[in-house]
Amino acid sequence: MEKVNLTQKFKLFSEHWSPKIVGELNGQQVKLVKLKGEFVWHKHEQEDELFFVVQGALKMEYRDRTVWVYENEFLIVPRGVEHRPVADEEVFVMLFEPATTLNTGNAESEMTKHQPDRI
Repeated sequence: MEKVNLTQKFKLFSEHWSPKIVGELNGQQVKLVKLKGEFVWHKHEQEDELFFVVQGALKMEYRDRTVWVYENEFLIVPRGVEHRPVADEEVFVMLFEPATTLNTGNAESEMTKHQPDRI
């Protein structure tokens, strides 16, 4: 039952596209990730994902549109929806998703993190 300071946790890592687990509840994980550049197109067949922007601006691309998410805003990507996060500048994001969620969903690549670190 310890509190988590997001600023302190974000200072513990610098790599992009590598989620870090900072909490768990009810089969869900709370992860922090720094994004910069383009991610891979992917979808999650069984899981919804919540992207909460802590710092910066996130562009979420869908095949038919683009949604911008700014600081203190969040976006839920429903299961089965193909998407690609893009960060023109570095963005700090908090994710809420089931513990079974693979960061690249159905698109296995060099960006896939099978066992995210806990910090």
